[in-house]
Amino acid sequence: MGRWRHDIVALGALLTSVFVGLVPAQQAFSSFSHPAVVTVASVLVLGYGLFRSGAVDIVAKHILPSSAGPTLNITILIFLAATLSGFMNNVGALALLMPIAIQLAAKNDMPPGKVLMPLAFGSILGGMTTLIGTPTNLVVSGFRDSNGLGSFSMFDFTPVGVSVAVIGLLFIGLFGWRIVPIRKQSSSGSFDTGTYFCEVRIVPGSIAEKKNLLQVSKILDESDAQVIGIIRGDTRLATRNRRRLLIAYDILIIEIEPESLPKALRSLGLKLEEAVGTDNTEPEENENDRRSCREYRE
Repeated sequence: MGRWRHDIVALGALLTSVFVGLVPAQQAFSSFSHPAVVTVASVLVLGYGLFRSGAVDIVAKHILPSSAGPTLNITILIFLAATLSGFMNNVGALALLMPIAIQLAAKNDMPPGKVLMPLAFGSILGGMTTLIGTPTNLVVSGFRDSNGLGSFSMFDFTPVGVSVAVIGLLFIGLFGWRIVPIRKQSSSGSFDTGTYFCEVRIVPGSIAEKKNLLQVSKILDESDAQVIGIIRGDTRLATRNRRRLLIAYDILIIEIEPESLPKALRSLGLKLEEAVGTDNTEPEENENDRRSCREYRE
């Protein structure tokens, strides 16, 4: 599971269906021109732009009161999710706000589910308020247009959608989050996602220098780690090119268990990004390593 990207699997299934005759060749890619598909793709671009700009994090930090209790914070968070969902896509809004929800749960010493489930409901309710808020609205609009009745406009859904959304959001923010089932926590009492994301730097003279991404990935496999991103200067490089040559001062974003981090650092002579230039000793498992990983925890 997870070895092949979802889009590659979907495209492969489509091409296979064409080759075996299940789908006529002239119709294989006709759906890509459907207004719903084009709109969803455009909304995803908008959502990615908001993610890269950090605008959502800035807004959330300013509108979530640091001294307020969980009821007010959850209510504000789900209203923010609903607002974003109406203009970018409910799934994208949910993905943007999930890290903030996790931080909110930790700050209030709450199980993450107490915040994540209301957040999910908030994004669903917000998606009902506009045409582009959810793919369902786009599909209905496209079907209506194809039958000669004309498509819905951007805010045709708003009167009913906002009424339902406000009632639902108030219930969830004031009462609903309290009745979310609490799952038994681990012995440490903290939220554990199993893996962490760390930034490690390729220092001059290290084993990783002048190796390609495929070679480095094979070595990291021994530590059950994988490279999910490369930063060179101020540029984020794609990891699809497994033959890409890695150079000194490149930063690798790796997904790894914290217990395996020291082994991964030793195997390639890597340094945690925050430790570069401050420690020339052999990498060892210590509290600084664990703290660095927690900073990228998802």
